[in-house]
Amino acid sequence: MSQHPDLTGHEPVDKLRLIVRVARLYHERGLRQARIAEALNLSQAGVSRLLRSAAELGVVRTIVVSPEGIHSDLEDAVAERYQLADVVIIDGDDLLDHPRSLLRALGSGAASYLETAFRPGDLIGVSTWSETLLAAANVMQPAKQQVADKVVQLMGGMGDPQGQVQATRLTARLADLTGGTPLFVRAPGLVGSAEARLSLLHDPTVAEVSQAWQQLTVVLVGVGSVEPSPLLRLSGNAVAEDELARLRSLGAVGDICQRFFDENGIYVDAGLGERTIGISADQLRTVPRRIAVAGGTRKYAAVRGALRGRWITALVTDTSTARRLLEEKE
Repeated sequence: MSQHPDLTGHEPVDKLRLIVRVARLYHERGLRQARIAEALNLSQAGVSRLLRSAAELGVVRTIVVSPEGIHSDLEDAVAERYQLADVVIIDGDDLLDHPRSLLRALGSGAASYLETAFRPGDLIGVSTWSETLLAAANVMQPAKQQVADKVVQLMGGMGDPQGQVQATRLTARLADLTGGTPLFVRAPGLVGSAEARLSLLHDPTVAEVSQAWQQLTVVLVGVGSVEPSPLLRLSGNAVAEDELARLRSLGAVGDICQRFFDENGIYVDAGLGERTIGISADQLRTVPRRIAVAGGTRKYAAVRGALRGRWITALVTDTSTARRLLEEKE
């Protein structure tokens, strides 16, 4: 098949010849429009019109070539399959056996995305028990102007002092990067009874944060497997082993902010909801933009469940996870 467009029915041959000549001078020889106009005794506006005609007629065709490490086709395919607004995929094939390196790579990819993801006036919620989010915040560059009104912790953070420092640091760091005011949950993430939770929710400092959860415009979350992360274990807010066993028996595969779900993304409570001080499942899923950062073999079932249940609207993940997601049957 000929690679040359048949344009004889569109424009007179003399004009086509001129269009091609102008296009070659501009695109192949790199001459400026003013220089072409002078050489061909044309107006600069005339040169501009001829260049537009070259594009419209297919004389000039723009081809976007993605550099190595950019996975635009894969990102588009995952976004279409799971109805996501945004997908960012980092190279992870060589890192599957190196979880710490994969975590840092995901954090770096998330940082680049987040630097342009927020909008002036945003109320940002952040899931503080995520090492991946902490890695992202550590390398993220500050916004040149304020892009957030408030940055709100999504779940209680009091517990082991070292874990508390990490949670507070993530919220404070993101607030500093975006120019927002930080709001901390000055209470444990998981308490002993429903009565204790209700009592704490009536505390003025916790009530202020609880009210903010209902007004969030965007949340930034990790996706956890049923087994808690080392950071969550350190916090003292992890679910006890007998409760984890009950969650597994009910089919739970993962969680976001300690709100667990099964392989299809259906919420699994197991009685924890009434003891958890944090954003509720309903509040979380009604936030307009819900950005998740997660990947790796251990997190795959949880990421898939979160996507199937429409818990998130944007995803930062790795190449291996993305390919597996596309291989899944409906």
